[in-house]
Amino acid sequence: MSVAPPFAAETYGIILGTEQYEECVAFYGTTLGLPLWFEKPSLTCFRFGSGYLMVEHGGVAAPDRKTMDQNPAMLRFNVADVAAAAAELERRGVNVTIAHYDWGTVGTFADPDGNPCELKNADDPFFA
Repeated sequence: MSVAPPFAAETYGIILGTEQYEECVAFYGTTLGLPLWFEKPSLTCFRFGSGYLMVEHGGVAAPDRKTMDQNPAMLRFNVADVAAAAAELERRGVNVTIAHYDWGTVGTFADPDGNPCELKNADDPFFA
C-alpha cells in the first residue's frame, strides 16, 4: 500500500556528525572518491548517489567499528562486484570483511570515526 508523502522533497541527504572531521572528509572524498558538492566552515558535503552525505563536526569516534547500539545507521554502497570493490579499498588501506548470505554478499568496513559502512552486491530487483 502506498501513501502520499506529506511534502515533496527536493533531494535526500544524510548528515554525519564526526569527531575526526578532517580524517573523515579525507576518507569519503579521497579514499572512497565521493564527489565534493560544497564546503562551508566545519562542514563538507559530498554527492551520495542522487542525494548527499554531509560530514560535520559533532560526532563521537570509536577505536573500532561502532556497533548498532552505538550508531544504528550504516552507509551502504551498492556495487556490481563486492570482491573487486573490497580489493580496491584494501589497496587504499581500508580493512573490509566480506560475508556471503542467501540474500547477497556484503563487505563491511568503517570510516576513521568507526561509523559502519557496507558494500552490497547490486543484484536486488531495484538495480535490474
